[in-house]
Amino acid sequence: MPLSSRECVASDLNTLVQISKETFVTAFEKDNDPNDFRAYIQEAFAPSKLRVDLASKDSFFYFVYDQETLVGYFKLNRGTAQTDVCDSNALEIERIYVLSSHQGKKIGSWMLQQIIEKSNTLGMAYIWLGVWEKNIDAIKFYQKNGFAKFGEHPYYIGADKQTDWLLRLEL
Repeated sequence: MPLSSRECVASDLNTLVQISKETFVTAFEKDNDPNDFRAYIQEAFAPSKLRVDLASKDSFFYFVYDQETLVGYFKLNRGTAQTDVCDSNALEIERIYVLSSHQGKKIGSWMLQQIIEKSNTLGMAYIWLGVWEKNIDAIKFYQKNGFAKFGEHPYYIGADKQTDWLLRLEL
């Protein structure tokens, strides 16, 4: 399984919208109110929103491929693009998703290693992320890879206020 990644560009917008919606719906639709969830999907993954994110100098999307097949993606933020911490010495993992058809193949671990390498290249002191407190498998994955909880923040799916754990990995 030779994995590779490449940074997304403006012409990737439609594919980015599609994979963003697909992976998020697969992961969380069953656990949320349908109306709140629909409202969130329409806002968070709107082409206009993702177009702005793609154009930001401090946000980076990467597609991940198994040979030539798109299997996932991740989004990184630095500086003022970070959603919570906004530390110039930190890199936020805002999104890290693998298509359901490719889960269980250690692609998430590979992506995390790529993110660590990018963070080291950028001279970051740590990586942080928010993960839903009810996403136990993801929390276990991050803790197994050295992340530790340092806080919490609210996260809204539509009008539904949820809690994200903030996890951090020192580099």
